[in-house]
Amino acid sequence: EALEVVATVRGQQVVVTTMSSSGIWPALSDTPLDFAYIPSSMGQGIALGLGLALTNRHRGVIAVMGDGSLLMNLGSLVTVANHPAPLHVVLLDNGLYEITGGQAVAGSGRTDFAGLARAAGIPFVRTFDELESWKAGAAEALSYPAPSFVWLKVEGRLGQKTPLPPHPMAMQIARLQGALTM
Repeated sequence: EALEVVATVRGQQVVVTTMSSSGIWPALSDTPLDFAYIPSSMGQGIALGLGLALTNRHRGVIAVMGDGSLLMNLGSLVTVANHPAPLHVVLLDNGLYEITGGQAVAGSGRTDFAGLARAAGIPFVRTFDELESWKAGAAEALSYPAPSFVWLKVEGRLGQKTPLPPHPMAMQIARLQGALTM
């Protein structure tokens, strides 16, 4: 449901998904501006999103991450804050390493991801723990002209497997390049 909201308000922004979200997103959107970063190194989706946002400032980028992935590369938040671009990090916090067996994420329920994003220097940070408030605030959060960070508290789904990319990586790259040159 959280990703359905992203699909509704994203406009012409690039959407980079990683890990579990890559398995859900293709049912919601399959355009050349969608990039499923699989195989992904956990935590590297933000870096890819930042690179795309820096070179496509007129378009903007939404990078969808899980809490486990963000913990693998917390330093990316500082990098984002120090290279301002229209990058919108959407954190899906389910407290689990969902696709590696459902293990609890270290610090689950105790880590203040919004506080970490603010401390890193990201200028626009919001937390949503109810679907209705996310629906009401998503358009503002995903259209902010500088980096934004959205912390969504969602339910985990045990038993998930690593998703397959919706298209081969070479095809995804070619589609995205073509869309970005238009």
